[in-house]
Amino acid sequence: MSSQQGSAPYYFVPGPSRWPVLGGVSLLATMAGAAAWVNSVVWGPELCAIGILSFLVVLFKWFGDSIRESEGGMYSARIDTSYRWSMSWFIFSEVMFFAAFFGALFYARSIAMPWLGDLDNKLLWPDFAAHWGNAGPAGTIESFSTMGPFPIPTINTALLLASGVTLTISHHALRAGHRGKTAFWLFITIALGATFMGFQAAEYIEAYSDFNLKLTSGVYGSTFFLLTGFHGFHVTIGAIMLSVVLFRVLKGHFTPEHHFAFEGAAWYWHFVDVVWLGLYVVVYWL
Repeated sequence: MSSQQGSAPYYFVPGPSRWPVLGGVSLLATMAGAAAWVNSVVWGPELCAIGILSFLVVLFKWFGDSIRESEGGMYSARIDTSYRWSMSWFIFSEVMFFAAFFGALFYARSIAMPWLGDLDNKLLWPDFAAHWGNAGPAGTIESFSTMGPFPIPTINTALLLASGVTLTISHHALRAGHRGKTAFWLFITIALGATFMGFQAAEYIEAYSDFNLKLTSGVYGSTFFLLTGFHGFHVTIGAIMLSVVLFRVLKGHFTPEHHFAFEGAAWYWHFVDVVWLGLYVVVYWL
């Protein structure tokens, strides 16, 4: 929220906006282009790119309107409560999103894999050993090596844990009214997130070149890249959110009492940290 948040005695209702419609159209274009792309339609990539760029413009303009409303003193404490509930439900939806992928990993590893190796299937695949990380019983997948926790995943774990600490320091500095300290530690948090993404890119390059591990490497490859890839996407989104908050801090927005934009981005970042800890244990160690 803004430095003026809480001054309005009413519940603010925004006027008619074109952004929801334009956002829906841009998302429709994105998905239609993606569907055409995977089916080798020539115009698919261009339409998908246009949809993504259009959606980014819509988000930029839409959030800009909200920031101007906030800084203009139009929001009251009831709006603050609405934002908090909205962000809470959004993070809950993200929890369910990752729960689906963790559930798929659990099913493939703890149910399907032992079933393929039981006595009933020995007649079909007598030489198949039902251990996690193999290429499957049918012999249709190229051999690959699994990913261990050292060194990159462990380094990335340290980076994200450190970023959670620096973000907390920044938040406490904002609540204490130390704007310079707030900006400094927020910048360090973003830099740690960017370093995390750099190491993850290096890990993917190593997986493809040295381990022959790809998205098509059976259920192990698909679950590995989907879980770590979607997490990396969320780290990127979180870093963008924190970068916008940093820009607003430098512009003089927020007060020690009213700064929900900062808090919402921090909630999201800490959620990303927790998801990574689960990934680190389940994907790399177990």
